[in-house]
Amino acid sequence: MRRGLVRWTPLEMSKWDPFEEISRMQDRLSQLFSELSPLGEMKSFDTLSPMVDIQDKDKEIVVKADMPGVDKKDVEIDIKNNVLYINANTHREKEEEKEGYVLRERAFSRFARTISLPSDVMAEGAKAKLEDGVLTINIPKAEIEEKKKILIE
Repeated sequence: MRRGLVRWTPLEMSKWDPFEEISRMQDRLSQLFSELSPLGEMKSFDTLSPMVDIQDKDKEIVVKADMPGVDKKDVEIDIKNNVLYINANTHREKEEEKEGYVLRERAFSRFARTISLPSDVMAEGAKAKLEDGVLTINIPKAEIEEKKKILIE
């Protein structure tokens, strides 16, 4: 009598090979990480939407965006009508020599994000820095005018 693990599905019962299942899971995870990571497999013309944190502080809005592998010279930031536009283009090259052949791969990726800001801001006072793959943008809020009472004559 043979014994083994059996996987049940609504349609059939078949032998289950846990090592085959682990191999399938590893392949799927590898594929998933290469699709999500700008530093994974090199692909051309990917447009990535960076994850952001937005803080609404007393006097400013602080936006932090994850932009791994991006150089500050490749980032463009614009603010118009209380909308923040973040764009970046990256270019990577990989060259490898093995046993008589040369492999060269190039990849171009684009980061793009458009964010409606939660308050009126003063674009001319905005400051940005890119450090350890995180873009931080500090945007001062516009002065809110005090309510003025108007007397009727």
